[in-house]
Amino acid sequence: MSATVEKLSSNQVKLTVTVSAQDFEQAMNTAYGKLKGRLTVPGFRKGKAPRKIIENYYGAGVLVEEAFNTVLPDSYDKAVEETGIQPVAQPEIDLETIGAGEDCVYTATVYVRPEVTLGQYKGIAVPAAKWEVKPEQVQAEIDRAAERVSRMVEVTDRAAQNGDTTNINYAGTVDGVAFAGGTAENQNLVLGSGMFIPGFEEQVVGMSIGEERDVNVTFPEEYQAKELAGKAAVFHVKLNSISYKELPEINDDFAKDVSEFDTLDEYKADIEKRIGEQEKNAAEQERTDKIIEKVCENATVDIPQPMVDRAIDQRVNEMNMRMSYQGLKMEDFLKYTGQTMEQLRLSYADAARKQVLAEVVLDAIRSAEGIDATAEEVDAEIAKYAESAEKSVDDIKATLSAGDMDYFTEMVKTQKTIDLVVAAAVDAPEEEPAKDAE
Repeated sequence: MSATVEKLSSNQVKLTVTVSAQDFEQAMNTAYGKLKGRLTVPGFRKGKAPRKIIENYYGAGVLVEEAFNTVLPDSYDKAVEETGIQPVAQPEIDLETIGAGEDCVYTATVYVRPEVTLGQYKGIAVPAAKWEVKPEQVQAEIDRAAERVSRMVEVTDRAAQNGDTTNINYAGTVDGVAFAGGTAENQNLVLGSGMFIPGFEEQVVGMSIGEERDVNVTFPEEYQAKELAGKAAVFHVKLNSISYKELPEINDDFAKDVSEFDTLDEYKADIEKRIGEQEKNAAEQERTDKIIEKVCENATVDIPQPMVDRAIDQRVNEMNMRMSYQGLKMEDFLKYTGQTMEQLRLSYADAARKQVLAEVVLDAIRSAEGIDATAEEVDAEIAKYAESAEKSVDDIKATLSAGDMDYFTEMVKTQKTIDLVVAAAVDAPEEEPAKDAE
């Protein structure tokens, strides 16, 4: 086998692969062995006709296609290795010459990892990362903790009001006829939550326990059940019970109940510290993203569409997996959101292209800087993963394949490249807001 490569563009090449007549003859014999049991020749039992007889009876080309399918995978893989190209998609194959007793020559046109011409990637000017912890963020965390330790208190001495949790029976009709899904018993409803049809909850406000009332509403025009959309309905409602959520008093005792701290001040200080760390990490990540974005803008590269398609595939598959964990199906999601798979993929296209662009540009910087990963650095990355998985490093390593090790190695190399670019960046002055024209 021999191969030559012709560059068609910065991201596409054409391989011309020659399989020797001798090797192709061996493939013809292999094809004969595969097909002889399926071919019938008069005067011979099935599978017993010599190759020459089969070719004379069916024509010389009867074995050629099968022989080519035999030599193609191995010869293509060897041609890729020999020429050093990095395909990113399946090749488009065209036959040049083929036949028994002669060299088999074919071309493989394929998209490859694109060439990158780097621009400036050191000294990128981006404003310094800034963050702050706002009092309302701390209060929101305290409010969530209070919600977790709240308790429901039953009401017996007043009518229902906004914010109450009511338990109701209801039966709905349209033009005097009951409809599917319009009847329920012992249904909990938080008044003011907006969970029911507009106007329903407002009419339950003021009802007393045991009271029955007709509630008149109109289904929204865009209601999901088309047969009810825009229709006037009457719900006969009975109020079974009323309760409300009682929140704890926010004091030192509350802090002791929800945290490891003895005082509310200590608890608040810890919340502020934790939120500050989160805000700092987010601000630094945002700055890193801006630096990489500018580095990519400074580079010249033509991203092949198959790389973008593959990144979109990954995002769709991840989304599908997340939904499956929640018991949802992709087709149902598309139906509920009123979009097609093509529209969903299109919504991912821009982010996927940016992702691929960053990958190839960072890879080019890594090569230019000679960045590599040491065994110690890879072990440290595996240790971080083991900690997050709550397993020992030895247990994780025992399950890792060669491909997994390559993944961790690539992670280390990529992170070192990002660290180099970020460390070399400089703080740009903050942009002043535009002044109003006089």
